[in-house]
Amino acid sequence: MAKTVLTVDDSASIRQMVSFTLKSAGYEVAEAVDGMDGLEKAKSKAFNLVLTDQNMPRMDGLSLIKSLRTMPNYRSVPILMLTTESSDTMKSQGRAAGATGWLVKPFDPQKLIEVVRKVIG
Repeated sequence: MAKTVLTVDDSASIRQMVSFTLKSAGYEVAEAVDGMDGLEKAKSKAFNLVLTDQNMPRMDGLSLIKSLRTMPNYRSVPILMLTTESSDTMKSQGRAAGATGWLVKPFDPQKLIEVVRKVIG
């Protein structure tokens, strides 16, 4: 059975690129338009990986990660940040919130697949 990935980003073009990249590598992908939408989708279905942007309306990436980490079935699910933010401060906040890893946009599709394979196989 294919592994499922939830991609959370307010940019439709980024969601499309991430979906296309991951689907071409054999993953199933669900898309969410912001943190609130991502949280709702995560509550209704179990995902093997969450890939989230940081800067989004309604709920940002760090808040989403913190919320997911309070849910028993998301305590150990890998969560990757995919964002334009690359400062060490943001990265340490991401780690503190429970992020598994960090990818900077614009992303290299091959690199994205490598990282996803590394964390969920």
